[in-house]
Amino acid sequence: MGKLIAVIGNTAAGKTTLVEALAAAAPFITGLEQHTERPFQQAFADDLKSERTDRYRYAFANQIDYLLLRAEQEQAIRRQPGIGLVDGGLDEDFFVFSRHFHALGYLSDAEHALCARLFHLVRAVQPPPELFIYLAAPLDLLQARFLHRRRTVEIAAADHLAQLQRQVDSWVATLDPAQLLTVDASADLAHDSHLLADVLARIQQAAES
Repeated sequence: MGKLIAVIGNTAAGKTTLVEALAAAAPFITGLEQHTERPFQQAFADDLKSERTDRYRYAFANQIDYLLLRAEQEQAIRRQPGIGLVDGGLDEDFFVFSRHFHALGYLSDAEHALCARLFHLVRAVQPPPELFIYLAAPLDLLQARFLHRRRTVEIAAADHLAQLQRQVDSWVATLDPAQLLTVDASADLAHDSHLLADVLARIQQAAES
C-alpha cells in the first residue's frame, strides 16, 4: 500500500509549489487541488461576485466535490506502491476550508454537518497521512503572495487569510507531533536545495516507519 504525505498550510503558503518541487526531485505520485478543473469551482466563484440573495448556491456542491476528490486521490495513491503527495488534502479541506466557509455563512449548519459526516466516514475506512508537512509563514507574507498570484479561479480573498490562519492553527494543534514537520515557508521552497533535501529525508523516514 502506498504512503501518503500531505503538504498543508494557509492559502498562498506554497503548498502546490513544494509538492511540484518535490515531485521534480523524486518519483512521487501527486494529487493536486485542480482548482480550474472542478465542476463547481467557477460557478461558486461567480456566485461570490453576484448580488443575488442565493449567491452561495454552489458552495455546498463545490465543497462536497472537493472532499470526494481528495478521498479519491488518497485511494488512488494508497493502491500504488511508493509515496504520494497532496497539496492540502482531505483533512485540510475539511478542518480548514469547510469550517471557514461555514463561519462565513457560505455553508449552512446542516450542509457543514453533511461535510463532517462525509469526512468522518472516509477517515473510518482510509487512514490519515503518514506525515503532514506544515508550511508556516507570516500573515503579511501570505497576503503579499496572494495578491501576486494569478489564478484564473479564486474563492479565497486576501482579507480571509487571518481567519483561515486561525482555522489552520486550531487544526494543526490537534495533530500528532510525531507526524508533523513544520517548514519555514518564508524560504524559496522550489529552489532551496537544503530545505528540499531535509524534507525528502523526513518523507523517506515517515514512509519507512
